[in-house]
Amino acid sequence: MRAVVKNGIGVFHPQGFLDGTTAPALLTIEDVKATQSLNINMILLSLKKVVFFNKNGLDIFVKLLESLHERSGIIVGLCDYDEKKYASIQKFYSVDMNFSLFRTEKIASLFAPSMQESTQKKSILVWHEDPSQRSSLAIELFDRGHTPVMCQSESEFLQKKGQADLYEEIIFNTYLGQLGSKIATRVTGNAIIYTIADFLDAQIVRSFDMTYHTSSLNVGFTLFIFDAYKVVSMNVHGLNFFSKLSTAAAEFGANICIVGMSFQKTPANFKTELEDAGLIFFENMDDILKDKELLKELGGSGGATKNTKRALTKVLVNELPRFINATVNTMEMMTNSKAEKQEVKVDLLRIAQTKDKVASSIGFYGELNGLVILVFPITIAKKACELLLGEKTDNIEDILDTLAEFVNIIAGRVKSLLGEHNIRVDITLPRTYEHIEDLLSTVDARKGVQVNLGFENESFTFFLTR
Repeated sequence: MRAVVKNGIGVFHPQGFLDGTTAPALLTIEDVKATQSLNINMILLSLKKVVFFNKNGLDIFVKLLESLHERSGIIVGLCDYDEKKYASIQKFYSVDMNFSLFRTEKIASLFAPSMQESTQKKSILVWHEDPSQRSSLAIELFDRGHTPVMCQSESEFLQKKGQADLYEEIIFNTYLGQLGSKIATRVTGNAIIYTIADFLDAQIVRSFDMTYHTSSLNVGFTLFIFDAYKVVSMNVHGLNFFSKLSTAAAEFGANICIVGMSFQKTPANFKTELEDAGLIFFENMDDILKDKELLKELGGSGGATKNTKRALTKVLVNELPRFINATVNTMEMMTNSKAEKQEVKVDLLRIAQTKDKVASSIGFYGELNGLVILVFPITIAKKACELLLGEKTDNIEDILDTLAEFVNIIAGRVKSLLGEHNIRVDITLPRTYEHIEDLLSTVDARKGVQVNLGFENESFTFFLTR
């Protein structure tokens, strides 16, 4: 099978059934390698003529495409599917989806690196249920000269979708690969929420990503909530897991809460032991999340710095340009101005003027471990918010939430850049700071590389540490 190439995009068009038996005969590694000699920057697999597929069949194509991406950095993905096929793909790859999904080939062309400058600016309606994906889609379109209109709810999207004549394109059921964290967590009010279910035994120790959790502590998160509404019972292995987790959290001044857990089938003394270990139990999630004062008290103003020196490594410093490039490129696109490098130094984080500034930090771990901190003037943070929300706001919670999404996008770009050079990392959820003093207390005594940049006569700080 040969790819059909048009405007720098190569598309494979398999037909019929894709299962573990028929798929190998439809596309081979030689077919994929042959595309490398073509002048293309995106390779897609069209599902338009596919009658049926299962995960075994799709895996063959996905692995070939991902191997091509790893060797050349070319964007790879699937396109031309209906809602049923989209749901199946999401189900098959809910945890590990590195490739992109484009509802149509035309939509894919909007995200392909252009072979020539486009002069046609399009108004594009954008919806995705995941806020990070929603923001990423909007920023990528904005970066290519279009005007994205990003919906904040499904009801808003459906209402605007009914006015289709106002938009050149409507984007939904589309997904950009290589972005964000694969960990099944969410963050609200700087609290990380894990969802657990069924019977908690030794399996929770094996399935819980302790490296991710430790990296989140390192970022400055100090409140971790376990959504335990669907937990049936817990044995001594589950008890020991939470006890050890609480001990580790205490070193960072962090709190661990368990919400909605019933002890009908769990020994009552387990709850007493866990409370003695420092865990806090709540019946309802709203008891925490809707009590702003309690949320602030439990989450703290910033994580306590663990009394361990974390020296910068040569490997981390060598990769500094990739971190800077991803940050600067995104900031330049957002502010529509060129960055002016003002100062580069290796020292403790120093912010001369803390008033009217907000910050966000995000951790990365794997073959490289570290922490990226970005300090924004409130004016630039509001611009980011306006870009992603499509409207101006002075609400500090909206600004911080949007800032977190924006920083997550920058981190996703860094992750992709490192991946293209065979450096595999994962990223945590971003942590935000309304007050710079709280940030400084979190990273106290950590030396790093600080780069001060100027955007529109405003000072922006990038800080890379461990």
